[in-house]
Amino acid sequence: MARFFAFIFALLTVASCTVQKQDQRAVQNIRNVENGLLEVKIGPQGLERTQNAATLSARMAFYNVPGLSIAVINDNEIEWARGYGVLKAGTGTPVTTESLFEAASTSKLVTAAIALRYVQEGALKLDEDVNAYLKSWRIPENEFTREKKVTLRLLLTHQSGLPTTNFGYDAEAGIPTLIQVLNGESPARNRAAVAKFVPGSKWQYSNIGYDVIQQLLEDVAGKPFEHVAREIVFEPLGMKSSTFAYPLEPALQAREAMPHDETGAAGEHRMHHTALAHGGLMTTPSDLALFAVELMRAYQGKSERILSQDMARQMLHGEFDLDPGVFGGIALGEGLGVFLRGKGQSFSFLHPGSNLPGTTCWLEACPASGQGVVIMANGAQGELLSFEILSPVISGYQWPVGQY
Repeated sequence: MARFFAFIFALLTVASCTVQKQDQRAVQNIRNVENGLLEVKIGPQGLERTQNAATLSARMAFYNVPGLSIAVINDNEIEWARGYGVLKAGTGTPVTTESLFEAASTSKLVTAAIALRYVQEGALKLDEDVNAYLKSWRIPENEFTREKKVTLRLLLTHQSGLPTTNFGYDAEAGIPTLIQVLNGESPARNRAAVAKFVPGSKWQYSNIGYDVIQQLLEDVAGKPFEHVAREIVFEPLGMKSSTFAYPLEPALQAREAMPHDETGAAGEHRMHHTALAHGGLMTTPSDLALFAVELMRAYQGKSERILSQDMARQMLHGEFDLDPGVFGGIALGEGLGVFLRGKGQSFSFLHPGSNLPGTTCWLEACPASGQGVVIMANGAQGELLSFEILSPVISGYQWPVGQY
């Protein structure tokens, strides 16, 4: 019995030391983020770092970013999360880890996972004409689609031939339905979802392509996109502060971070109320980190709550490489609804986001090491600040993919 208690004591001592080491590592890495940022500039060769060290608060002021929230993943778990600044300039309401930000185009990563779940279940096929599944609306036929059809794979990888467009609408005439958005009909003021080149012939980033996916999912599921997202992603993962429904319900509005332009002036959200899949997610970094962890665990064969290992590996497999010139010299590949950095076991998956008039999001994770980070800001220049934050996170946790 004495040996048994000695063994238990030794085991608890080891566990305690491990926790202490984890806590010390987190404290040091938080300190690096808060006090050791290096200035980033975009030069002729892409991102350039200076040796001018600064605090996070100073860089937030430099970029006119009033509020920021971060969640850092290590060993497939959220190791720490922090909020900084305020929800709206000129107020004293602080950003916390429970504050909701616009995920912007990072929403596409969630949309892609939902679509691939339906592929996994056999309700959709990646390489079949999506008009075979669409019921409420169909992609118009023209000289480009007669040569090749629009498929889910092409929509996910921005090769559908559909245009790049913003999503304004005539507020006096009312909020457009999703079908009015897809048709480019009043009160919508966007380009219609009509092919402008042969599908599959080139890469062109298309927000409206993801809203076609939204319509596709609603037609196949027979329910609103927000309900589908809640059932497949938010509820299984415990993402209690995530929604595609906007305006937010009253209980969440007090936690909403407001957007700010490049000067730091506060504005109103321009969230679309019906075209959601391309950029309509409201969430927290901690919730998005739970989603990133699930994708990594699926890729590792440790979970199937959303996707199987096979489907996760299809999602995170490089379809093709992108022109580095499009991304400021950064070499990226295109997966199924996700960007990829690095090769082999040292790759990471990522998706940035930026919404007018001024919110940004950056999600990146390395499946081989179970590491990642989500950075959300309520300022138009938050993306440059995110690159400065990425540096101490990547170096502090020794990501295998390396620095930008």
